Amino acid sequence: MVLDGGLSEQLEVRGHDLADALWSARLLADAPEEVVAAHRAYFAAGAQVAITASYQATFEGFARRGTGRAATTRLLTASVELARRAADEARADDGVVGPLWVAASAGPYGAMLADGSEYRGRYGLTVAELERFHRPRLEALAAAAPDVLALETVPDADEARALLRAVRGLGVPAWLSYSVAGGRTRAGDRLADAFALAAAAPEVVAVGVNCCDPRDVEPAVRLAARVTGKPVVVYPNSGEHWDAAARAWRGPAQPLAEGAQRWVAAGARLVGGCCRVGAGAVREVASVVRG
Repeated sequence: MVLDGGLSEQLEVRGHDLADALWSARLLADAPEEVVAAHRAYFAAGAQVAITASYQATFEGFARRGTGRAATTRLLTASVELARRAADEARADDGVVGPLWVAASAGPYGAMLADGSEYRGRYGLTVAELERFHRPRLEALAAAAPDVLALETVPDADEARALLRAVRGLGVPAWLSYSVAGGRTRAGDRLADAFALAAAAPEVVAVGVNCCDPRDVEPAVRLAARVTGKPVVVYPNSGEHWDAAARAWRGPAQPLAEGAQRWVAAGARLVGGCCRVGAGAVREVASVVRG
């Protein structure tokens, strides 16, 4: 199955400045039509799954902008509805055929902080505190009836434990996807141990990695499949690296389509892209995965 690319990438291509603490979630309120258009671009490129614009949408983050809980709930609901609408329009107007799915994104606690700590983890919070943070947002997203919850860019095992508790009883399946560096989570947990947390979780239908270097994907695919026995989801970055001091991307992008052939052969069943992966790259990945 083919996932989309980075939603922020497509929105920036369309001229939006996302240098904001809410990132692409800001456009749920400010420009919902643009969110629909970005999803449609990925469907037209061959994606079968749209990941919603809710990665950085939290009650706490919107509260800093003066948005109350009821209004934030409506925006979280809208993130799913906009992706559904994009799927409907892609079929009706763009000639896309076949089933299309919606994955409701739930980013890590650090994404709400908007200080890069989602790539470090270890926020100084207990698992119970992290569960209390995640549960209300996941309840709101689940109530909007997505096909799956995308628990993504998880930097450490403690946050994974909290998320696995938070999705219990919601009635919507989930995938759990870590952000990794080498054979460890971003926070330094052994990846085998991190994957093992999801092995016995009935809510989790796929396990994998995202927002990582493409070179880290193949060994993670083999490890996730072996440790969990579940389908593997992968959607890495382009291979470029973010220079925080210069606020710019550095280095060459890697052709994800070439990697996708190896990842599928290794056992990946859901394949797409994350940061800096646009519609063109998704089109190439789709040709490989469907082939």
